[in-house]
Amino acid sequence: MAVHAHPDDESSKGAATTARYADEGHQVLVVSLTGGERGSILNPAMDTPGVLDRIHEIRREEMAAAARALGVQHRWLGFVDSGLPEGDPPPPLPEGCFALVPLEESTEALVRVVREFKPHVITTYDEMGGYPHPDHIACHKVSVAAFEAAGDPERFPDAGEPWTPLKLYYSHGFIMRRLEVFAEEFERLGRPFPLQEWLDMSRTRAGARGDIMGRVTTQIDCGKYFPQRDDALRAHATQIDPNGAFFAIPVELQQRLWPTEEFELAQTRVRTAIPETDLFAGIEEAQR
Repeated sequence: MAVHAHPDDESSKGAATTARYADEGHQVLVVSLTGGERGSILNPAMDTPGVLDRIHEIRREEMAAAARALGVQHRWLGFVDSGLPEGDPPPPLPEGCFALVPLEESTEALVRVVREFKPHVITTYDEMGGYPHPDHIACHKVSVAAFEAAGDPERFPDAGEPWTPLKLYYSHGFIMRRLEVFAEEFERLGRPFPLQEWLDMSRTRAGARGDIMGRVTTQIDCGKYFPQRDDALRAHATQIDPNGAFFAIPVELQQRLWPTEEFELAQTRVRTAIPETDLFAGIEEAQR
């Protein structure tokens, strides 16, 4: 089960991993906590009359297309996008938005899905949300709370039969070292690096938080599924510019230089050896 804040997050964070496990026969469920209702139109080609008026409906259609591209199941949790507050100081969050929902309420809703789907593994974001969007930070909190509560029969007794997931991971998508490897290859080829702004931003974040690669415990070989990832990204046409930065590095180069996606094992109820190359490492042995 991959828990995400908005539709399109599932396609930019761990998408090739979910596509790989689905292709290998695992049941994979993406949960979108909100509908992305307050998202802007980030693809200039989609910024046409009427699109913003229908953004909620359109984003649902986009999410369905992305799920098909990845071969995964999908569930809406039904909370309302908080939007990204901008300003100094930032304005108050909108009344009724996901980031303001009491944690017990959002946890019960996610626990209900966990108990129904019965995942062995849950993936989500770290304590910073991957980046500090209020919905991403709330996604981290509710995912951790649901992981801890789903197997407890005394918690949320009306939310289904208890189920205990075995491993909880944080997805780490924007790895500074990954961008450096690509930049080095572009320099070798004598070409300007198209993601220099992303690399500079990653270095700034690394200066504040440390190298996030140092937290990675698990790398999943999924380069074969990068084309599916990109198809899923393109499905979110209001959010992803097909001529934009997500597609600036040729897939073949990515597959050759960095064919993995990175995760951090945050909690485990089974024994496993770090580093890992499989999110399910240790689970089969524990069930024998």
